[in-house]
Amino acid sequence: MFSVLLHIQAEPKLYFITPSDGETVNCEVTILDGDTVNCEFIIKFGLSDFGVAPAGYDIPNTGHHHLIINAPLPDLSLPIPANENYIHFGLGQTETLISLPPGKHRLQLLLGNYVHIPHSSPLISNEINIVVE
Repeated sequence: MFSVLLHIQAEPKLYFITPSDGETVNCEVTILDGDTVNCEFIIKFGLSDFGVAPAGYDIPNTGHHHLIINAPLPDLSLPIPANENYIHFGLGQTETLISLPPGKHRLQLLLGNYVHIPHSSPLISNEINIVVE
């Protein structure tokens, strides 16, 4: 009798654990003297069949998260921009407490390598849409 061991390598996947697509995020906020008050909530990033490593560490099959807020995917051949629409998690964080104003928001995750450039086979989450109330 022969035994054959097959190693099937799963495709890496990048995704949101929370919030989910179409979710309404409700927050307790207080408006002081007409100021715009943002809502704080937790976003958790998911990654399967790939590793998370801080920026600056060139470790095979790893990267770090970038959160895209209300913006298109950047040029995937260049370093991911760093501004209010492209937030870097270069310490290897897998969740964050984020503050957004009330309204509709579009979120997407993009994994970057050790120098903030997407991998040759980019790991990109599905886009999700949330409403902050």
